[in-house]
Amino acid sequence: MTTINGEVAPGFEPVREAFMANFTQHGDIGAAVCVYWHGRPVVDLWGGVADPETGRPWTRDTLQLVYSATKGATATAAHMLAERGMLDLDAPVAKYWPEFGANGKADIPVRWLLSHQAGLVALDEPLPLPQALAWEPMAAALAAQRPLWTPGTAHGYHGRTWGWLVGEVIRRVSGRSPGRFFADEIAGPLALDFFIGLPASERSRVSRMVYRRPAVDLTTVPAEAVPEELREQVAAWRDPNSFSNRAFAVTDPAVIDFDSPEVQAAELPSSNGIGTARALARMYAALIGEVDGVRVITPETLASATREQAGGKDQVMVIPSRFGTGYMLPTEGNVMTGPNAFGHTGRGGSLAFADPQHGIAFGYVMNHIISGSDDARAAALTEAVRKSVA
Repeated sequence: MTTINGEVAPGFEPVREAFMANFTQHGDIGAAVCVYWHGRPVVDLWGGVADPETGRPWTRDTLQLVYSATKGATATAAHMLAERGMLDLDAPVAKYWPEFGANGKADIPVRWLLSHQAGLVALDEPLPLPQALAWEPMAAALAAQRPLWTPGTAHGYHGRTWGWLVGEVIRRVSGRSPGRFFADEIAGPLALDFFIGLPASERSRVSRMVYRRPAVDLTTVPAEAVPEELREQVAAWRDPNSFSNRAFAVTDPAVIDFDSPEVQAAELPSSNGIGTARALARMYAALIGEVDGVRVITPETLASATREQAGGKDQVMVIPSRFGTGYMLPTEGNVMTGPNAFGHTGRGGSLAFADPQHGIAFGYVMNHIISGSDDARAAALTEAVRKSVA
């Protein structure tokens, strides 16, 4: 049986029970969960195996790559710059990044980059991976790229390109790479164990990921056998030219090994943040209140950041999605802990968010990457949090 380590404050025992059930019933291999409530930690748990190949156990300081949960950290950096008056979210991107104005993009505001409305989900020609990891070639390719729909008329999840788009604006405005800015201005003051661009000195602490595909690959079954509510989504997966596929094929090769040292050391502000559940929960706690005397942005900035900018059918995910300015907002498929929550999921199960109404900040990370709709782990934990604060 998996040993669960850490602490739970009185009243939050349901979260420990749900965390244990994730190992015994829902496939967790190594994982951690942390909850802050009104600025103080009330859940800090970890357990399992960090590296199934060696048997290395998951410890208090194990680091986990969280895929798109990174976007919440990057968005926070952008809002900090906006609050300081260095970045106008409603100004054209080309004001800060002149080359971006090419190919009909001169009037796209920064806010549309953050809220997935720019129509830049893919490249006409994918870029060799080493060039993408080097940053400047990918920024140049996106600056030259034509939008794939009329910007502002629809939204679609910019799964990979979002990080270079928003990150280049951060770099142009601050004079620092997005990972460096996050380290200096957010991770440092809050003592966060979270990196966008992993230092070599931290490599030994990172878990090794294990990938599980759905039991049934719906793209291989006859169309009439696909449940009706999934047919449009499955049709998009089957089409190599769909936005659903192209959005995650902006590099050559399209499949990126996120366990590799080269990928973890690069700055991919949409998808390669590496840290602890504790760091994610603490960052979100500092977005909705003070944590040890530090608050990241003001309530007014936060209210603007979490106001819905795009909602409805997503052109990439082909399901309903909702976005504020950089943060995901609750949907039927990801309710978090209530309608006022905001945060971001990551591929395969990770989740980090805050709920100002309930004073909750939450982080969950794990190394078993589960694809498909049968992953109940994060939802079980957030339901347990809701019960604990009810």
